[in-house]
Amino acid sequence: MGEFLKEFFAFLKNEKKWWLAPLVVVLVLAVAFLALTQSGAQAPLFYPRQ
Repeated sequence: MGEFLKEFFAFLKNEKKWWLAPLVVVLVLAVAFLALTQSGAQAPLFYPRQ
């Protein structure tokens, strides 16, 4: 995993695509949140009561 991160940041640096970093971080956090809360507790966040 460490090698992947090094390569990813080298890509961002070389290609000047720093706008991708926040997008990737948000996607990783969202996936981690969904994976850690598989009990359905996140449903109120996506389907608010009316």
